[in-house]
This record gives sequence, structure tokens and C-alpha cells, in this order.
Amino acid sequence: MEIKEAQAKAKKLILHYGDFWPPLSMMARITEEVGELARAMNIKYGGKKSKRDGDGREIEEELADILFTTLAMAEAQGIDLDKVYEEKVRKDFDKMKGVYFKDDDTNC
Repeated sequence: MEIKEAQAKAKKLILHYGDFWPPLSMMARITEEVGELARAMNIKYGGKKSKRDGDGREIEEELADILFTTLAMAEAQGIDLDKVYEEKVRKDFDKMKGVYFKDDDTNC
């Protein structure tokens, strides 16, 4: 699925149940989701102990929540993530060429 398609699906779901949240509420939401991912990672790989069975969601679910919220934020702001992500990857690859790769002609 293209990012553009995923954004459209997020928009359709959000509009089906209401409307986009205000920008600062969306920022708070993604911050919560990142915190939930941190908690799940800490339970799985760190020193945090699970309080009960099913405590903390699965890492993949938390990543999906972050992705959905990111898609919703971009859609609400009129941002074409397909375009800006491609530009970002190209820019970062050019910037990092020679730093991490030796004689790498890989095109991103």
C-alpha cells in the first residue's frame, strides 16, 4: 500500500466517526502512543516487569497506532507524506553517503 492510500484510509475512518482532532490534541495523542511503545519495549527488552498478563500491548500494535496517528496528522495538515518522505530519504542518504557506507552506489 502506498503512503497516500494509507492516508486516505485514515481520513475515511476518522471522518466516519467524526472529524480530525485539533492539532495540539493530535500531538498529545502521538506522544501518548510513543510512550506506550516505550513501555512495551521496556517490558519486552528492558527491566520493566509486567504487572499482569496482557499488561502492555504488543510492540507491533503500538507501532501501528503511531503510524495511524502520523497519517492522520499529515492528512489534517494537508501534507503529502509520499512526497516529503521520498525527499527526506533522498536528502538523508546523500548527507550520510560516505559516513556509514564505503563505495556504496545504492540509489534510494
